[in-house]
Amino acid sequence: MGFAEELRNQSAGDWDAAVNHPFVDQLLDGSLPDEDLSHYLVQDYQFCDAFTALLGQAVASAPSLPSRLVFAGVLGAFASDENTYFQDCFSELDVPETDRTTPALGQATRDFDALMRSALATRSYPDVLAVLLVAEWLYGDWAARAGNPDSWPAEPKHAEWIRLHNNPEYNAWVAWLRDEFDAVEPSSPQKRQRVAATFAEAVRLERAFFDAALVSAAIR
Repeated sequence: MGFAEELRNQSAGDWDAAVNHPFVDQLLDGSLPDEDLSHYLVQDYQFCDAFTALLGQAVASAPSLPSRLVFAGVLGAFASDENTYFQDCFSELDVPETDRTTPALGQATRDFDALMRSALATRSYPDVLAVLLVAEWLYGDWAARAGNPDSWPAEPKHAEWIRLHNNPEYNAWVAWLRDEFDAVEPSSPQKRQRVAATFAEAVRLERAFFDAALVSAAIR
């Protein structure tokens, strides 16, 4: 068992709860209300700055040119395809400009942003990979639940978010991240424990972020 699989198993409770979350259920069957989707996307968009910086740090700290090029390619795709999805949905859902750029942040959003920036500040390749891997692998797992594209929801605002996390290129990227993470497993017990704690906290916050997406909608 690789380091990635070991850590995923240690966080199986939060991982499975996030992958099978009621928010995900509604997204996959197309029943997610616009108000809930809008709230979720506004909060999720606030991660773009820290996530882009994490990818940049991965480029800087990767041990070889081939690895750097993989991250550089993903960085370019993230800046185009995913950003375009956000902007298109914001326009369709009539999200005000202030909510796109300076919304009130939920606690889960603040905590996850802080975790990403903490990993960024370490300048440690394994720490950076731990956060990137959770964010990408867990999303790939819930998107895989959608099955064949023929069964995806009809609305592009739902289907496109699934497609961005369920396609051959994305799946190959996640598999590569897992292999890369396994290859740089820290040999020091202290560093290994720190990376494991970062991984577990990222999983916990992914679940909390989905929880907040529904709770916030319920109290508005």
